Amino acid sequence: MTISHHTIGTGAHKVLVLHDWFGTSAAWGPFLDHLDPDAFGYAFLDYRGYGERLDVAGEFTLAEIAADALALADQLGWDMFSVVGHSMGGKAAQRVLAEAPRRVRKLVGVTPVPASAYPLEGDAYDLFHGAAHSPANRRAILDLVTGQRACGRWLDAMTARSVAGSRPEAFAAYLADWTTQDFAAKVTGSPLPAKVFVGEHDLALTAEVMRGTWLAHYPQAELEILANSGHYPMYEIPVAFATALEAFLRA
Repeated sequence: MTISHHTIGTGAHKVLVLHDWFGTSAAWGPFLDHLDPDAFGYAFLDYRGYGERLDVAGEFTLAEIAADALALADQLGWDMFSVVGHSMGGKAAQRVLAEAPRRVRKLVGVTPVPASAYPLEGDAYDLFHGAAHSPANRRAILDLVTGQRACGRWLDAMTARSVAGSRPEAFAAYLADWTTQDFAAKVTGSPLPAKVFVGEHDLALTAEVMRGTWLAHYPQAELEILANSGHYPMYEIPVAFATALEAFLRA
């Protein structure tokens, strides 16, 4: 099976990029315009049930995302690569590491879900689990994770893009998986260079959460708190985020 994807750049440092629960390979915002195409070769994957793979059948799990990501690397002829994952994609990136530790060069989590379980309770459970079939719930989640600072026009556009770019059954299944899966034991202690970015206004995946998970799991991990950003730095602070991301990849 040929895996469709988007690419940017032809540089020697190869980077697999995994999107969030709401996004697609094409939904990384204006920060794409500021990536260095000479130093890096980026490949952006769509998950099954999303984007250009909207109609591709699957189980819609993190394990499946990792398997497809590794298959894409094989398809591209990449023996080694870095992995960048946003939110749910940050957990999927860690699953890639768990499955193929010798192939991963560097690991980057962007406002990422940890490798441990991330349980939702009470109102949060209802809000997130109702989002598969409710655009209003999706909009409310976007508003929450960006610190209730974003304009209505942006929230509406992101909501519409999410609804159009994902199948409801895939959206629901991925949520059930990324909130319950716990494979922290498979990655804890990895000496891999790792970087975690969180937005100062993200009300869900906070710096405190990262210190108790990502920084505890990866001895070489470093944390950067992004000013003037919430959960979507690729939209909220595109130039600053692209600069910070590539500074870590270059180091």
